[in-house]
Amino acid sequence: MSALVFIVNAILQYLLVPAFLLRLLLLLVRANMRNPLSQAVLRITNPLVLPLRRILRPIGRIDSASLLAVILVQLVTTLIIMGMSGYIGGPAFIAKQASYDLIDLILQLYSFAVFIYVLLSWIAPATYSPAGDLLSSICEPILRPVRRLIPAIAGLDLTPVFVLIGLQALRIALRSLYFH
Repeated sequence: MSALVFIVNAILQYLLVPAFLLRLLLLLVRANMRNPLSQAVLRITNPLVLPLRRILRPIGRIDSASLLAVILVQLVTTLIIMGMSGYIGGPAFIAKQASYDLIDLILQLYSFAVFIYVLLSWIAPATYSPAGDLLSSICEPILRPVRRLIPAIAGLDLTPVFVLIGLQALRIALRSLYFH
């Protein structure tokens, strides 16, 4: 049974929820939505987001339909995983767990994105790639302010290292905030 819980959790928490989260983030950072990877994210998430968009209007730069879709998918994922694992909790506990999982996933997603962005800059710095374009859109808004504070040392940009340390510190703080 634990193997089945792992598989379902991996599919929902590490594939489906991130797709909806990526949709929201890509819209927030105004990424190129004609990019093939953006198009894949849109196609995966459209069946839930488009009906919600008929009901909900955007709030400023925030696509409220995509935001609600992320929250709904995370809540359903949490319910499914908790149910399969045999944990039964009240609505407040489920909401707390779902919010923790979603915030932690955002921090993990950014950590992964920054790491891959740096790797791509080393491997193919001058060539265009759809992944590099999207990663740049996602990562530069958090790297740019840190770059202003921490200058390059002998031409070496250590900004991603400090951002990754900060993201991991936020994950640790989040864990202690939610579970202590």
